[in-house]
Amino acid sequence: MRFRIALIAACLAVGIAAGAGGGAVSAEQPAIDKAIQAYAGKQKADADKALDQAIATRANALVTGPGSQVLGNPGGDVTIIEFFDYTCPFCKAAEPRLQQLLRDDRQVRLVVIEFPILTPESIVAAKVSLATARQGKYTSFHQALMGFRGQITEEAIFDVAKEVGLDVERLRRDMNAPEIADAIIGNFNQARALRVTTTPTFIIANRMVYEPSATLDFAKAVAAARAK
Repeated sequence: MRFRIALIAACLAVGIAAGAGGGAVSAEQPAIDKAIQAYAGKQKADADKALDQAIATRANALVTGPGSQVLGNPGGDVTIIEFFDYTCPFCKAAEPRLQQLLRDDRQVRLVVIEFPILTPESIVAAKVSLATARQGKYTSFHQALMGFRGQITEEAIFDVAKEVGLDVERLRRDMNAPEIADAIIGNFNQARALRVTTTPTFIIANRMVYEPSATLDFAKAVAAARAK
């Protein structure tokens, strides 16, 4: 926000000078434009560096936190972290490509972080999902609910749980455990620290990914991370 304000102020100053000096400013405009671009580039580079440091500082907590679950190879050489919401259509669209990546590349560790920000059902789904880990069925439930087509309601969530063989009565008790709520709050704190505001958000090899999920080539991104 401070950067945007400063940039707007700079542009306004240029506009005022142009009005006051007339044609004299036009000769200087390329140099002014270049200076503004350099300033913007420096601000972005500083912000990216700070974010990289924040991710590195939290790398272990992101992988091992109580609100995170590891899919793929737990000892993989490249880690993909995904902040996701079960009601997010973009998360669902990316899921088949992620699963294909895990099948094709046995050295990828996928860490999924429950980030229920879209609907009230998102929170129910996240609580149920984390509770399934207590029955050793997180992966089965996660993949089934991500593959579910139709509106995600509370009834649908428990129907999926039943279909993958979960004890639904136990699940209803476990999802309301204080530890589950604490885990989700912890995920929100991590997201806030890393300025994560949308789903899906991907971090690959400790670098934030800005490319839209619809066009993100996971295999290419993993190969690039290994090359570094």
